[in-house]
Amino acid sequence: MKKVYKDPKKLAACLKDTVDFYLDDVITYDKLKVKLTILINANEDRIYKDGIISSKISNMIGSSRVDVINKVSSER
Repeated sequence: MKKVYKDPKKLAACLKDTVDFYLDDVITYDKLKVKLTILINANEDRIYKDGIISSKISNMIGSSRVDVINKVSSER
């Protein structure tokens, strides 16, 4: 898994795939938490704008995935 993404579309695709693996029971919540924490720390300025997920990424991944990402982000 790549850590730093310059292209918001590729970042959104990676976030979407990671959350989908969790929702499909491919990975556990703990692994999801580790992967998302790495992605958020490396790309925080691209993911979060003023404390909320940027609208561009939010539109690409959907509201249910945004909720999962926000939950993990609030726990870190």
